[in-house]
Amino acid sequence: MNVADLVADKTLKPKEKTEKIGTWLLNAALNVDELVEFASSQKDPSKATCVEAIEFATKQQPSIITENAFRFVTGTLTAKAPRIKWESAKVIGNTAALFADQLDEAIVNLLQNSEHEGTVVRWSAAYALGEIIQLKTVHNKDLIPAIEAICNREEKNSIRKIYLDGIKKATK
Repeated sequence: MNVADLVADKTLKPKEKTEKIGTWLLNAALNVDELVEFASSQKDPSKATCVEAIEFATKQQPSIITENAFRFVTGTLTAKAPRIKWESAKVIGNTAALFADQLDEAIVNLLQNSEHEGTVVRWSAAYALGEIIQLKTVHNKDLIPAIEAICNREEKNSIRKIYLDGIKKATK
């Protein structure tokens, strides 16, 4: 079975599809760039499953991501579908350390998502931005004040806590 057949299979639940594709990535039965190429031409539900599979795999093994795949998820942070936004943010959070010199666009997109109406999108943006500031890059000069401003207007304590934990670890 290939990715196209798996994604089209109506007998499988989305979570089963995600885990199967993610396992293929981890076992090197599928190359992440091949998945990105497939996902690029898909409609939002299938694209989201592919991005979620990349998140599943990078959570366990961040090194499977390629520069091409990182650029792809950076771009999909601006997708219309919330599920794509939040899964892309989690991939960025999982892999930002591998691309510390290529975070400009990701940071801009994540800051935009920090104001999204959806709690999960904001939570995922907080996770990724928290991971980025812990890298202690040159971005922190502007990013930490921006995150402090986000904390002042964020109504959810759970999201605010993610940001504050990231700032605390970044300023140690």
